[in-house]
Amino acid sequence: MPDRADRLPQRTTPYAASVWWLGVAGGSGESTMAALAQGSRPAEHAWPAPETPGTLNRVVLVARTNFAGLTAAQRAATEWASGVLGAGIQLEGLALIPDMPGRLPKELRDLAQVVSGGVPRTWSLPWVDSWRFAPVNHVDQHRGFAAMFKDLHLTSATH
Repeated sequence: MPDRADRLPQRTTPYAASVWWLGVAGGSGESTMAALAQGSRPAEHAWPAPETPGTLNRVVLVARTNFAGLTAAQRAATEWASGVLGAGIQLEGLALIPDMPGRLPKELRDLAQVVSGGVPRTWSLPWVDSWRFAPVNHVDQHRGFAAMFKDLHLTSATH
């Protein structure tokens, strides 16, 4: 288990969500993901512990593909795997969001592969240049997002 200082906080939530997007570091993209998928919510950088016993919250870790994002994802995956979070959180996987356009350098690809080995599933999402200049929309035209939403049984909020 990561050192206490390296763990994400837990926050009890009375809200339901089809999926909780847990940004493992600031700027990861959890609010963007929540805007794209109907019924999903950003976890605000904290494990969403269900308020009601017996409830299961589905969580997807969200990380940028830079060193800080990947190592934060590794710590979060290690925390989940340690069992300290309890039975109310079901980790669905890790969404890797590019920190810039283009191919990842070998060192970061290798680190992403190591981190991916610690989670049930990983989705490597595409860079969407238009989102730098305009509101987030049109997720259906981006294959990586559509495939992830299908895997998670989510509906796009941007039809």
